[in-house]
Amino acid sequence: MIHILCDEKYKYDAVSIFQLFIPHEKPDFLPIGADISEIDGDYICLFEDGGKAKAEVSLEGRRAYAADAAGDGIKRGLARALYRCFDELTGINPGWGILTGVRPAKLMRRLLDTKGQDGAKEIMLRDMLLSEGKLSLCRSVAVNEGRIISLSKPNSYSLYVSVPFCPTKCAYCSFVSNTIQQAGRLIPEYLDRLCTELEETSGIPQRLGLRLETVYIGGGTPGVLTPPQLDTLMKKIAECFDISSAREYTVEAGRPDVTDAQKLRVIRANGAKRVSINPQTMNADVLAAVGRRHTPQQTVDAFNAAREAGLAVNMDLIAGLPGESFESFKGSVDRLLSLSPENITVHTLALKRAAGMDYKYGLHEAETVGRMVDYAYAAITGSGYEPYYMYRQKRSPGNHENVGYAKPGFESLYNVFIMDETHTILGTGAGAVTKLVSDGGKRIERIFNFKYPYEYISRFDELMDRKSRIEEFYRQCVQA
Repeated sequence: MIHILCDEKYKYDAVSIFQLFIPHEKPDFLPIGADISEIDGDYICLFEDGGKAKAEVSLEGRRAYAADAAGDGIKRGLARALYRCFDELTGINPGWGILTGVRPAKLMRRLLDTKGQDGAKEIMLRDMLLSEGKLSLCRSVAVNEGRIISLSKPNSYSLYVSVPFCPTKCAYCSFVSNTIQQAGRLIPEYLDRLCTELEETSGIPQRLGLRLETVYIGGGTPGVLTPPQLDTLMKKIAECFDISSAREYTVEAGRPDVTDAQKLRVIRANGAKRVSINPQTMNADVLAAVGRRHTPQQTVDAFNAAREAGLAVNMDLIAGLPGESFESFKGSVDRLLSLSPENITVHTLALKRAAGMDYKYGLHEAETVGRMVDYAYAAITGSGYEPYYMYRQKRSPGNHENVGYAKPGFESLYNVFIMDETHTILGTGAGAVTKLVSDGGKRIERIFNFKYPYEYISRFDELMDRKSRIEEFYRQCVQA
């Protein structure tokens, strides 16, 4: 047990830095006046002294001390002091420094706008303790994100359609989804309700004068739908919404084992031009270990079928899956590059509490994941792709990031719009969230649909009542 002594208002910052170095332990908090000499075990002490931020850490019998002038505030000063103590005691220096936020590129864009390139660089390196490599990545993503965000206008919106069913549950997954074995019988009734929600939702943007920018059918695994079911859903979307104005229409087919040529032709015939086919790894043993019942060859076959259907392709990999070595991950990156999809996203494994897999990584795994993401960056950018989209999650080995890379002109706009909270996303289906955005993101409100298909079906009228809030939100924004 590690004890933390600090003022109540610094608890969050203390835990955020603590978990960068010791991710699987939960600290015990003690009042700042506690006697350190009476503590049995390791401890962290954070305090302000004469305008300086100071940290003392005892870890496995070794101690480290650090002080920081705290010119930009005591909170950041304490975070830097604690980071430096752990760096000294563990030899680890996470590349993102003390920056623990989900959207580092959003901060970088703001700094570039207000401080210029040199000022932003100085703040990120000196105050946030970023490495040169993470700084370069963050700056590239910020510039590319900014270009995409500029496409959005005050009356823009996007549409998300949820199909929360999967062929099987992946061991690392924490999303709310239902296997076909569990809930496949609900699909026909679920689709009926979803089509009704699409009909009733479609009048809202029409009355508000909003313009559709992107459409994304996600899940779950929408590829579990049969070709007629997929055709019915997509025809309903086209009937209800003006997809002619959309800059992008994507269907997350998902798993290669449920993606076939007939479904891909249905997708293309109904107006979508992009599909996601997500292998996560091209290592057959790792696929089996995490519960994905498809082979690397099925990924290749699904990719080729998408090409024959005339679709652009997004593909995902996960760095840090159990049993994945650096060499096998490198092989997965190289294999995807040989296929040359328009978009490759490299995620870092981040296990949430809802995941079915209890995998506790150590320093060795974190170091290996660092090599994986570094190789992916070098290999993918070296093949002509650019990083344009990025977010971070807690509980990932080495505190690394998730990055979307695209060939120029093939960036996934929806990914940027939803992560940046650029404009309103109208969410439909079980588990979907409508995110209302106004005034350049200064005002945000969420409306949650019920998570589970059976609840979505049985409480549908209640769900639709919630959506009356959408027009009220826009009326209030106009009045303000």
